[in-house]
Amino acid sequence: MSDVPELLWKPDPAHVADTRLAEFRTWLRANRDLDLPDYDSLWRWSTTDLAGFWGAVAEFLGVIFHAQPTAVLGSRSMPGASWFPGSTLNYAEQALTGQPDDDLAVVFHREDGKSSHLTYGKLRSQVAAFRAALVSLGVRKGDRVVALAPNCPETLVAFLAAASLGATWSSCSPDFGPRAIADRFTQIEPTVFIAVNGYVYGGRSFDTRATIDALRADMPSLRATVLIDYLSNDATLPGTLSWATLLKSNEDSELAFDAVPFDHPLWVLYSSGTTGLPKGIVQGHGGIVVEHLKMLALHSDLGPGERFFWFTTTGWMMWNFLISGLMVGCTIVLYDGNPGYPDLTALWRLAEQHRVTYFGTSAPFIQSCLKKEIEPASQFDLTAMRAIGSTGAPLSPEGFRWLVEKIGPNVQICSVSGGTDLCTAFVAASPDIGVWLGELSCRALGAAVKAFDDDGKEVIEEVGELVITEPMPSMPVSFWNDPDGTRLHDAYFEPYPGIWRHGDWIRITNRGSAVIYGRSDSTLNRGGVRMGTSEFYRVVEGFPEVADSLVIDTTSVGQPEGELLCFLVLTPGAALEGIEHRLKTELRSALSPRHVPNRFIVVAEIPRTLNGKKCEVPVKKILAGMAPDKAVSRDALANPDALTPFVTLAEA
Repeated sequence: MSDVPELLWKPDPAHVADTRLAEFRTWLRANRDLDLPDYDSLWRWSTTDLAGFWGAVAEFLGVIFHAQPTAVLGSRSMPGASWFPGSTLNYAEQALTGQPDDDLAVVFHREDGKSSHLTYGKLRSQVAAFRAALVSLGVRKGDRVVALAPNCPETLVAFLAAASLGATWSSCSPDFGPRAIADRFTQIEPTVFIAVNGYVYGGRSFDTRATIDALRADMPSLRATVLIDYLSNDATLPGTLSWATLLKSNEDSELAFDAVPFDHPLWVLYSSGTTGLPKGIVQGHGGIVVEHLKMLALHSDLGPGERFFWFTTTGWMMWNFLISGLMVGCTIVLYDGNPGYPDLTALWRLAEQHRVTYFGTSAPFIQSCLKKEIEPASQFDLTAMRAIGSTGAPLSPEGFRWLVEKIGPNVQICSVSGGTDLCTAFVAASPDIGVWLGELSCRALGAAVKAFDDDGKEVIEEVGELVITEPMPSMPVSFWNDPDGTRLHDAYFEPYPGIWRHGDWIRITNRGSAVIYGRSDSTLNRGGVRMGTSEFYRVVEGFPEVADSLVIDTTSVGQPEGELLCFLVLTPGAALEGIEHRLKTELRSALSPRHVPNRFIVVAEIPRTLNGKKCEVPVKKILAGMAPDKAVSRDALANPDALTPFVTLAEA
């Protein structure tokens, strides 16, 4: 495993010298007497001198404190680390301070062509107006404001207004099912509900008013519901307030920011909710401010003049990450719609039209473009693009290769991995680190990421459990309704006391780069040969006849080896008998004879969560005999009917 893969991209020294990261190094030399000439030395300092590193990040990147902290790090324990104790600040102030009024803050584009933009001055005015509206509705510090709304300017304005007051935000994409939304919002007892009257997806319009009515009945804590006429069709709903009217009536309001403690709840994100209610993950103002400033300024080199895009919905943490681009003064590009409508060139066309410099998407989207033989750089002018981000699943080596060939060899591939749990990436890219085929370039600054073997010992150049051995500021302040912290502890700290176990397989190389192999709780362990599912999918989904796949090892702990089952979604016109032999041959050669499935089974679709992740663990539980309703919450799935063939198989 120590063979060095092909170097696909290497940094231009002249460009590196102009980055915020290089500026940070110079600042450390002048202000901290620290000479950290390369990324490795900087990373090692950042994960050992935590107070020194995070204090320097806050000072160098200009965190706006009202009350100054008494220290950078109080308690260092996990869980429960105490960051910047005594300080107060406000996320919205950090996002809306310092940029000239005329600078472009937001570019918005909807799949049907509707578009708009906001300067920083206009954005501040709208936030001030809606902040005043929330105050008039009785919203106070600590109240919850929720939104059923897409990735559009109104959602951004509502969030910043709520944050400016110290209210806690939570959002869901309007294509979530009513039960899935209720499972999230009802837990946190919101006082104000903001919703669109409909949305557009895949060339169709959808009316959300029935869903809004049902949700209002489920949330007796509500004081008001604000309706956004997102379809511009004047569709109203009795008992709601008009977004446009509220903004108009408060348009002369002054912008203000309520200072809150560093760990004051900023927003509630949610676990997938595939088993039981989704866990409400609470993150604080300060932790998100310093973490996102670090990632966007130092790792992504974003700032004024840059155009930052990531394809996301408001139900995925990447929306929260994207909008933090305002904190570094860049222009954020918001897109609402189906990335495959009218075809898979939609987002590349968007990148050309709006001169996107940093283009973020998901690994499955890249894989889809590869399979459809899309050639973006030959169809569109992507010369403004300098970096492309990929997350959501491991990016295959073929995906890396496609990006080099079809986007361009001078575009940095920023394949990153992290999680909703910290609302960031902790294995990432850096402007001064190369990109090797199939690898994530580095562990992020301040992220003490390691691979642990079965004995809890650190390993290099071996696959192990991904752990984080030192606290990070954006780790959850708490889980909602978890007063003694038991659920938080059980989720991350049970196997290794005081150490965060993330639940992924990772291999860290001698160069400091990394490879992610998928979830550790869905490992393929065949005859003692352990392998992540991503390696399997890379082989199977490399066949043009395979549109999607799911592999399940039915072996249970302490039981004899079970079957290895591979479920396939075939492309139109393909048949299993035409590819089964070739699949077995390729898997035997590429992986091992032990990883050739006992059976291939054709299904219509693979069950996925609302955020598009394959449901490996729930399907394994169903096949082991667990009742489907206990194995997975159907409301947490994007396509619950896809479970049917797995339930049928389990009952056979």
